[in-house]
Amino acid sequence: MQLTSPESLIFWTTLIFVIFFILLRKFAWKPILGAVKSREDSINTALQSAEAARREMQDLTATNERILQEARMERDAMLKEAREMREKMIADSKADAVAEGARMIEQAKTAINAEKNAAMSELKAQVSTLSLEIAEKLLKTELSNKDSQKQLVEKMLGDVTLN
Repeated sequence: MQLTSPESLIFWTTLIFVIFFILLRKFAWKPILGAVKSREDSINTALQSAEAARREMQDLTATNERILQEARMERDAMLKEAREMREKMIADSKADAVAEGARMIEQAKTAINAEKNAAMSELKAQVSTLSLEIAEKLLKTELSNKDSQKQLVEKMLGDVTLN
């Protein structure tokens, strides 16, 4: 009696394989498929998280660029405003200096005219005083002798015309 005939070997091998397959399916297949499914889910979750992180990084980069652009625009506006204020201050200072210069020139002209008028008045007074003194001296000299007085009276009478 042979226990290992080829038909019996096939039978026993098939039977063991079926039993092994049933046991595998009942005890190992579900946990293996569950582990594979779990691993697949965790990989998908990690991929989704990575994609979300990538999108968030893009959003943050875009936001940072926008904020940086706004800051540049604000800086440029502030610089422009500062330049305009500086130019306005310079223009105002120039205008004030021109006005002050014109006022000082006008005051100087007024002072010069006042001094000139005062000098002219003083000169006129001195000329009239000198003229009176000269006339007085001339008259004293002319009228000191009798002949001179007669000649002066005759000359004046000759100059006067009767109407």
